[in-house]
Amino acid sequence: MQSKPSMPVIKRLPRYYRDLGEMEAEGIVKVSSSELARMMGTTASQVRQDFNCFGGFGQQGIGYNVKLLREELGKLLFPREPVPTILIGAGNLGHAMANFLRKDTQGFALRAAFDVKPEMVGLTLCDVPILAMDALADYCAEHHPKVAVICVPREAAQQVAQHLIDLGIRGFWNFSHYDFSIEYPDVLVENVHLGDSLATLSYAVNNDL
Repeated sequence: MQSKPSMPVIKRLPRYYRDLGEMEAEGIVKVSSSELARMMGTTASQVRQDFNCFGGFGQQGIGYNVKLLREELGKLLFPREPVPTILIGAGNLGHAMANFLRKDTQGFALRAAFDVKPEMVGLTLCDVPILAMDALADYCAEHHPKVAVICVPREAAQQVAQHLIDLGIRGFWNFSHYDFSIEYPDVLVENVHLGDSLATLSYAVNNDL
């Protein structure tokens, strides 16, 4: 009986997927758990344990077929039908994230953006319409988005959080510095703190780590 994958295992899957894509582009056909472990900075045992959560994918002593393993991980990570997604906040950060979603990711389909500024309403953002926040409830009732990308300040995110959850949103890609999961433990939140990453890098650089 295979074990249920933990969140740390799930968070490693995109890295496996990316590294395997690079190997496939280089023409590498087979890879061992030891080679994957070296690229990931972990152990061969950890690699095998990770994959065993999903059925294994390889044979002991033979290794993994790079193309097939990447395809199997892709099936786990990316559904056949992209997840309908909306974006809250169509400013500079929202524009950058919309552009990323439209061009560089699998598994999510950006359908609409929302903003409080009247001058933004009626424009398009990466080929999707920008709608007024007042239209959010009607839009969700008709189109049933599952994920919201939050690109607004913390205070605005706090105000809109309960409204989005009441409208059926259960997944958030959150750039607001307000952690939805603390107050709403039943929702799925991927918090992105750009300032934290820079602060970590600053400490490492200035302390010669």
